[in-house]
Parts: sequence; C-alpha cells; structure tokens
Amino acid sequence: MRSRARVLVDKSLAAMLAAMEVYNKPDFAYREEAFAILAVNAWELLLKGRVLQLAQNRLSAILQYEHRPRFDGSSSEKLYRKKNRSGTHASINLFRAHDVLVNEYGDRIAPCIRANLELLVEVRDSAIHFINKGLQLERTVQELGAACLKNYLNAVRQWFGLDLSTYNFFIMPLAFFRDLRSAEALALSGEERKLLAYLSQRVREGSDDPASDFSVALRFDIRLVRASEGAPAVVVSREPGAIPVTLEEEDIRQQYPWTYDILCTRLRKRYSDFKMNEKFHRIRRPLEADPRYCRVRLLDPGNPRSGQKRFYSPNIVREFDRQYAKAPDMGGRS
Repeated sequence: MRSRARVLVDKSLAAMLAAMEVYNKPDFAYREEAFAILAVNAWELLLKGRVLQLAQNRLSAILQYEHRPRFDGSSSEKLYRKKNRSGTHASINLFRAHDVLVNEYGDRIAPCIRANLELLVEVRDSAIHFINKGLQLERTVQELGAACLKNYLNAVRQWFGLDLSTYNFFIMPLAFFRDLRSAEALALSGEERKLLAYLSQRVREGSDDPASDFSVALRFDIRLVRASEGAPAVVVSREPGAIPVTLEEEDIRQQYPWTYDILCTRLRKRYSDFKMNEKFHRIRRPLEADPRYCRVRLLDPGNPRSGQKRFYSPNIVREFDRQYAKAPDMGGRS
C-alpha cells in the first residue's frame, strides 16, 4: 500500500507531465498560462508530499486550522480543522507548505526555488493571453519554465529518491515553434509590460549559484550544428549490455527522511529544555548506530567513493522524549 506522501508525489508528477505536454504542443493558444497553472499545482502537491514524508504521513500536517468564533464574539483558544465550501477539510497552500518545511522542519530549500515559484504564480494569476504577442514575454516565461522543471527533477530525486530518467523532462524551445527572425513585432499591452518588467527585474535579482542544482530561470541559446561522425552517444538505456547504475533510494528516503538539520530543528521545537550541547550529542551518538533510527548513505549513490551523510527516522524522537521535557504547545504531537 502506497503512503500518503507517495500518493501526492505521483499526482504531482502527473500534473508536471501534463504541463510539459501542453507546453510542447506545436499550436496551443494558452501555452504559458496552462503550463504555469499545472506546474504550480505540481509543485504544491510535491511540497505537501514532502511535508507528509517528514511528518510520518500524518494527514494533519498538511491541513489548515482556524479559531472558531464563540457566542460572545470572541475566538476559541482551541484550533479546529478548517473546512471548505463542500465541507471537506482544507489543506495548506503552496507557500504555506514551503514555509512549514523551512521553519517547522528546518528543510534546506534553495531560495531560488521559491523565487521561481513566485514568478510562475504571478504568470498564473495575471491570466494574460500571450500567444502571437509579446515574444519577449514568452521567452521570459520559457526561461522560468525550464528552471522550474530542472528544480522539480532535482527535488524529486533528492527528497524521494525517485528515478525519473524514463521521462523526457524538457520544454521545447520557442525556436522550434516559429521563425524568431521574422516574428511579428506587436506592441505589448500595459498589463503585459508591467508583468514583463516585474518578471525581468526578479530574474536579474536572482543570485543563482552556478554549482547549485536549482535555478530561478534558465536562458536558451539555440544553435543548430552538424553532428560529427563517430561522436559517442550518451543515452538512458535499460538494455542488458548497458553500464548498470543501481538506485534503491525510495525506501530509504521514505523510512529515513530527516537530515541532521531537520532533526535538530524538530527537537528544538519539540522540547522546552533542549540545547545542542554535550548532553544532546551523548544521547545522539549511540542512536546513530541503531539501524532503527539512523542510516548512512552515499551522497551520490552511483559513486562508491562519494561522501556520506546520515539520515534519520522520525521515530528517533521517542528516545529523546525520555530525556527532555516537551514544550507546552507540542502536546502529544510528533
């Protein structure tokens, strides 16, 4: 039976594949908007899946809560699950899920991921019809979309250990849709100019680290050249004669999703008397030798000489419960 986290990840992947399929259609009059809608939805599902993974698949971790009004007009102290118009429980949104991961779990998410998502959300919310107008705007959206896919692919691999090599994660460059040299120059509307100025400014302000797996935007430089004869081809293959690279990450990431930073963040929030001192390290060290609570894995699973890193099971907090006092607002929560 699949976990709740994996169910959301599968739905997220379906949404992202739909976004790419729509964008790569030769003639589609709602290309940029449709891609932004589906890609943002894919990221929201992915971030919620990551929250569930770190929260031991507790559904309450991704639900919205609210104070209810009392008869005297005051608000209740107790938090209740918020419901939407249909009466079902409402879940947190994209950026709330991001903030929960960063602030509640100490998950290190590259700032450029949020910057990229904020710009895609701006495109989605603006709901402007781009096709055959504003070529520069189309190019900007494409650069954001390419970075979005790159970020998504790396996040899925790092968080869930999933191999997406069977999918073609790319969006077709605009050069293949039209002749850019003879593209008709049409004036942007006032709203389009404002959106383009905002997107361009944010992209310029983005401080991408060239060594990072994540980006705010990716620029395209399309040149067609004749392939050299005899050039070696690098392909993804499942043929028996191919060089094998075995990845068995999914189960590891599901059972041991916490990094050291996440562990420390959760302990600080869970206990009122927790400090990262000698007591903490004295408790932690023997637990790291117990396979129920900790597992050491290669940072690059395909390279046996790669560096190593420890990953922890959320169940490790049960051992710390014996040594520290829970914070009042934690109650019985994990």
